[in-house]
Formats: sequence, structure tokens, C-alpha cells
Amino acid sequence: MVRDLLPNAPSNAVALTIDDGPDPRWTPQILDLLRRYDVQATFCLVGVEAHAQRGLVGRMVAEGHSICNHTMTHPIPFSRRAPGKIEDEIARAQSVIVDVSGTTPRLFRSPGGDWSPDVLAAAAHNNMIPIDWDIDPRDWTRPGSTTITQRLLAARPGDILLCHDGGGNRAQTVEALRMVLPRLKTDGYAFVTL
Repeated sequence: MVRDLLPNAPSNAVALTIDDGPDPRWTPQILDLLRRYDVQATFCLVGVEAHAQRGLVGRMVAEGHSICNHTMTHPIPFSRRAPGKIEDEIARAQSVIVDVSGTTPRLFRSPGGDWSPDVLAAAAHNNMIPIDWDIDPRDWTRPGSTTITQRLLAARPGDILLCHDGGGNRAQTVEALRMVLPRLKTDGYAFVTL
């Protein structure tokens, strides 16, 4: 929930999180929609993608979005890795993201929401707060933009919404966000960054 991270958030706040990028094709389209509808989001960056798409990371920061660590290579299942490998994935991503963005992420999202005591310990060791989500439209499965839209519109105040800009074809996600962003704003929701 948003209030777990932002106790002073408005009562009508929701947070949009965008995972697995940045991607050279889909991230610019999502950034354009966010700018068009005056929405700020939290981008959960994969280190190798952030390194490859430095300009997009710079644009995210310049446009007021927040940045979250989402590991170096997005290995799944994440929690079954040795503790040293978990630590390495988080620490290397943090180093790359700081270098590329000029900001230090304070949030960490585990790939696939795969948490374990070792994952939580590694996040804490790197001074990061673990974040999950409340609404998962499973956009990465490409169920159709109508389905993604319906799932996202089920949001309630305080929810953290999950979408993806990386990891495959995200045309359905882009189309869904084109409908969802103005609708949630019209319905009185305030988008906040985490």
C-alpha cells in the first residue's frame, strides 16, 4: 500500500510502477503517455537495461519519475539463488543505476515478487525498502489491452499498480495505459511516486 511507504500521501493516492525496462521501444511510448496525462510513476529498473538505455533513464529522472532497483539481470526464481548471488544482483544494479541516473534508489522490488529472508536481508544490507504491489494486471502475459485496462481500473485508493515496459512486446500495456491514466485521474485519483 502507498501509505506504508508514504504515510502523508493523499487519501486518494495511487502509485503506478513500471517494471523490467527501460526498453528502447516501449519505454518512450509510456513516458510520452505519462507526460501527456501529467502522471508521475516509479520505474523499477533492471541494471543491464538501464546501462544500455542511459538516455531513457535520464529522461525518467528529468521528467520527475522515481527510480527503483529491480536487480541487475532479473533472474527468476530469484529467492532460490545463493545469498551471495542475491546480494551481487542487487548491489551491481544499484551501482549501475546510481551511475546512469545520478540518483540512489531507496526502493527494491524482487523479480516476480519473489521474496525470501535472504532477499529481504540483501535489500536491507543495501539500505533499500522492499516494495510489492496491490494490483497486478498480468500485462506481461499479454491478455489483451481490454483485460489489462479492466484490472487496472479496479484500483482503490492506496493501491500500488504494476505494469511493465520491458521483457517483451508491451503494445497491450501501452494501449491500456492510454485508457487507464485519464480515467483514474477523472475518477479523482492522485498519482504519486514511491
